Amino acid sequence: MHTAVYSPISQNNLSNMSKDNCTVRQASSNVDAKHYDTERIRKEYLVEKVMVPDEINMVYSMFDRIIAGGAVPVHEELVLTPPEILRAEYFTQRREVGIINVGGTGVVKVGDEEFTIPFKEALYIGRGNRHVSFRSLDPAHPAKFYFNSATAHRETGIKQVSKKDAVVMHLGSLEESNERTINRLLVKEVVPCCQLQMGMTELAPGSTWNTMPAHTHDRRMEVYFYFEIPDDAAVCHFMGEPQETRHIWMKGEQAVISPQWSIHAACATRNYTFIWGMCGENDDYGDMDVCKTSDLK
Repeated sequence: MHTAVYSPISQNNLSNMSKDNCTVRQASSNVDAKHYDTERIRKEYLVEKVMVPDEINMVYSMFDRIIAGGAVPVHEELVLTPPEILRAEYFTQRREVGIINVGGTGVVKVGDEEFTIPFKEALYIGRGNRHVSFRSLDPAHPAKFYFNSATAHRETGIKQVSKKDAVVMHLGSLEESNERTINRLLVKEVVPCCQLQMGMTELAPGSTWNTMPAHTHDRRMEVYFYFEIPDDAAVCHFMGEPQETRHIWMKGEQAVISPQWSIHAACATRNYTFIWGMCGENDDYGDMDVCKTSDLK
């Protein structure tokens, strides 16, 4: 069994690097962000390396103190240990964790329980579970566990969730290039989350746009993780205030931090899938301020 060493992830100029190399991203102002050039925008918000074989990578954002990371156990079982920034005895001492597998079938061990997690299925781990580890069933097809973590003020248990358990929404149309299925996997209607919400949106063939109409939600920040994108394709993520939008070109298996003041939408060179994770003041999925597409600048 291997206790993972956290690798640096796309450091920004304002990051604090702890001795265990967990990247800490400082929160940025909507006023300051208007003046960022391409390099600065990418350093502040883009998480370039999420999935690295036999490592756990993570970034800690000061936006609502969310953690986004990836664990790829190939030849080693990886143990989720707390980075220095948490000042915790164990990772979930004051936190909840949501995990979605985007690779081969793997096993997540929580305490003495083991959960077999296939492709595109999820596991919710509430506060207070001391041991969490990851392993793959087949090293030739390793699991790729993407996870988000938020602070939690109560213990809420553990629950495995498949797509059939999700709250499913079919939105958009092919004519609008945004036909998509939203799988709300780790939400209050499915699991007793404290404040974390996670889900997975799958775009239909021929559709390339999410999330339209664009919106903000001042009471929550969000992180997007894009996958099922071929190496020769790319996704253009749009962010910023509705009247001050910016873009970030991204590859597959990369994540992007979306502040509460920012829209979060994208268009790609083909259809794709992305995982969204939110935390903040409330857990009301519908609490958002919609922006008319004709008003975006």
